[in-house]
Amino acid sequence: MNLKQELQTLNDKLDKFRRKLAAAEQRGDATVIMQFKKEIATVTKRIASTKGQQTRELSKEGTALKTLGFKRSLTKAEQADMGKLNKSVKGLIVVHPMTALGREMGIKEVTGFAPAKF
Repeated sequence: MNLKQELQTLNDKLDKFRRKLAAAEQRGDATVIMQFKKEIATVTKRIASTKGQQTRELSKEGTALKTLGFKRSLTKAEQADMGKLNKSVKGLIVVHPMTALGREMGIKEVTGFAPAKF
């Protein structure tokens, strides 16, 4: 399971535990309340760990892209015909500023990274 799916399932579990905790609080069931508070704490800790791992992976990927030999922003015409551009440039990786990787790298425009000048 990738990190995005794992994070989604953990958030779903957290939501479910919070709803069950609210129901137990309405009933006044002290043992169930303590159990769900512990469950919420463990799931919250796992969510933080998974988010940290996701951030580390994005950072590692961004660092690997920055070590490529050449980068430049892509023109609108190049963006419109990405298939042609990918065929002409060997090893091209395009990063959009609205993706998680683009935000992590601080990119403001659609940028292409490649081992050689293009």
